[in-house]
Amino acid sequence: MQCYLVGGAVRDRLLGLPVKDRDFVVVGATPEAMLAQGFVQVGRDFPVFLHPQTHEEHALARTERKTAPGYKGFVFHAQADVTLEQDLERRDLTINAMAQAGDGSVIDPFGGQADLHARLLRHVSPAFLEDPVRILRVARFSARFIDFNVAPATAELMRAMVENGEVDALVPERAWQEFSRGLMEARPSRMVEALRACGALPRLLPAVAQLWSASSAPGDAMLASLDGAASAGATLPVRFAILLQATATPIDEGTGLADTASIEAACAQLKVPGECRDLAVMTARECGAVFKDCGAPERTIVLLERCDAFRKPGRFEKMLEAIAFLRHDDARAKSSLAKWHRTLHAALAVNAGFVAAQVHQAHPGQPMRINAAVRAARVSAILAANAENQTELPS
Repeated sequence: MQCYLVGGAVRDRLLGLPVKDRDFVVVGATPEAMLAQGFVQVGRDFPVFLHPQTHEEHALARTERKTAPGYKGFVFHAQADVTLEQDLERRDLTINAMAQAGDGSVIDPFGGQADLHARLLRHVSPAFLEDPVRILRVARFSARFIDFNVAPATAELMRAMVENGEVDALVPERAWQEFSRGLMEARPSRMVEALRACGALPRLLPAVAQLWSASSAPGDAMLASLDGAASAGATLPVRFAILLQATATPIDEGTGLADTASIEAACAQLKVPGECRDLAVMTARECGAVFKDCGAPERTIVLLERCDAFRKPGRFEKMLEAIAFLRHDDARAKSSLAKWHRTLHAALAVNAGFVAAQVHQAHPGQPMRINAAVRAARVSAILAANAENQTELPS
């Protein structure tokens, strides 16, 4: 029984990057032998074991055979006769198909080290075609390793997987898992561009793909904002909101509100978690409105209430953050957003419970007066904050 460090840990060590997770492959072992040594079995699809001390994952060397569309359409063979090279051959990219022995030596049967030096993302074998998740993984690695390029032959396989419909077998939860990780990489625009290049983006996010159909190419501006957010360390919900904002359709020029049906459809297709979905919808709906309603306290209160900002002020702040990245080259927008931050904080400073108690004492049995009184107090607080800011500005 032999144990090897494999995958991303070997790749990152060779690149001089911090190693976050360590995965191991065990050759020449059986499940019974692993259990006898104190390993704990986890996973249902194939035998994976947790080390009794380190709790690091150790998987039995395995091969796989395609039996149905999608990434779940495989039958695995994990027995003592499976070799290390056979296990590595089933992996996606050559840079992920290396192993390290206990003495530190690297086993590299598919040229992963050469591709690291050449800065290439290259598939290991034609079996790459069998798993549509690999399209997303290559796109994600493009966003992480920003000086790497997709090998032409691998790019061709990715296009073939789109054309033959394999990409349509992606399970939404698995697609979101890879896509969301890509959004959190150093340059997420490269993931989007990789998906565009192979034709997968219209299948995954058709509304986003449409951003390049207009002559003004709003998609290019969106990608610049997205990379700016990544450079600033923005959270996933903020980055996702930036990705989708331009796909909304304006409803009324006077209010600045937008129709978010396309965004809701995109979120449903990928089964996007609620935090990301809600911020994306709100940002797209309100992006124009925040500049329309910035000057009138009564209208700002309506917008804050519409956004549920008094219960969820943190989400409202994240919306302003996303809009700031989207309008990063607009000085007037920066001033307006700063005013919104002051407005929110001034309105939140109003003690709604105290106001309600006063109204109840003065007008018992008339609860309808409470909302009006709280709103009036918030308007007064906003006016006072704006006046104070004006006096602080240099003459």
